[in-house]
Amino acid sequence: MDRIIGIDYGRKRTGIAASDPLGIFASALDTVPSAKIIEYLQNYALRETITEIVIGYPKNLNGLPAEAAKDVDAFLPRLRKAFPEVPVYMEDERFTSVLAHRAMIDGGMKYKDRRDKSSVDRISAAIILQGFLDRKAKGL
Repeated sequence: MDRIIGIDYGRKRTGIAASDPLGIFASALDTVPSAKIIEYLQNYALRETITEIVIGYPKNLNGLPAEAAKDVDAFLPRLRKAFPEVPVYMEDERFTSVLAHRAMIDGGMKYKDRRDKSSVDRISAAIILQGFLDRKAKGL
């Protein structure tokens, strides 16, 4: 089935989300060590068809790339080489960590569990992907 993948790339850990087959809803999938993200996605692609990839791009409040954008910029050539036929889109990831924390609180997640950064990463990936899917549905 066709899936759109959302990525919250970090220097150490990367959150991953996937769309439903219709490309309407994003669901958090996993958090993996960043050094293993390509391998993870290649294994995922054996089970599901990846039609698009959306990666969060860190920006400052003024809209300019944040310091962490250098890590994403360094990762993009590896991603495009591993998936040359899959379009890759950049999505502004400002405030996704704050929104992820809010979603965990609203969902009733215990404080101890909210401190797990891997949870924040995969929920952030889902938020990044959902923003992309929503704009795509509106034709923006």
